[in-house]
Amino acid sequence: MLIVLPPSEGKTRPASGPVLDLKSLSFPQLTKTRELLLRTLIKVSSGNPKRAADVLGLGPTQAASLDINTNLAEEPCARADAVFTGVLFEAADLPTLDADARRPADATIAIASGLFGLVRPSDAIPAYRLAGNVTLPRLGTVASRWKPTMPRVLDEASGGGLIVDLRSGTYAAFGAAPADRTASIRVLQERDGKRSVVSHFNKATKGRIVRELLTSGADPATPSELAATLKDLGWAVEQDGGKLDVIVTEV
Repeated sequence: MLIVLPPSEGKTRPASGPVLDLKSLSFPQLTKTRELLLRTLIKVSSGNPKRAADVLGLGPTQAASLDINTNLAEEPCARADAVFTGVLFEAADLPTLDADARRPADATIAIASGLFGLVRPSDAIPAYRLAGNVTLPRLGTVASRWKPTMPRVLDEASGGGLIVDLRSGTYAAFGAAPADRTASIRVLQERDGKRSVVSHFNKATKGRIVRELLTSGADPATPSELAATLKDLGWAVEQDGGKLDVIVTEV
């Protein structure tokens, strides 16, 4: 089973650690694109601050991100699951998993990234700023740079098993996983008989699901087996082929 997570745009900047080594990252098929995007991001971020902020979609309170991006080659790195923050990662709380769950997590989870394409939780990365919907000068959209290689990388990383694709639309645009082996999960909040998608519930619930899948040792091979596993874990699940709806009333 391969669980594919979206990144968080907010990140915790490591206080210390090794500098970025692209060749040490998982999924070496992505190295050339990583090198190209890294050079471009550093160049854009070190130029005119207003233009750089406009290109990267940064607000007035995010000016420090430009300084970090400019110096990415010297920035300290830490495990990706310690750098990424946000609701999903807080709920999954991967750093607190015990050793029996942490080792499988490093081999089972892949995290989408605008700058790196995909990383494993154990990969050492800096607190960069590059959202997946950015359009870079001369290169076009970030997604367009990942599309040629991402489907093959996802296919190979899954080892022919089930892919649980939890990416948001922005990062799903990087490239589709094989449809016949992929399950997606949508979280719906139910109140007074009405259902709706609520961002906080969606992210938090997906984080909890990831943690429970890892700690349970479950290894479903099909979307139907995943649905059955989630039901066994106490979730209310409705299935339509590879699409699973998880119904929640509260987090």
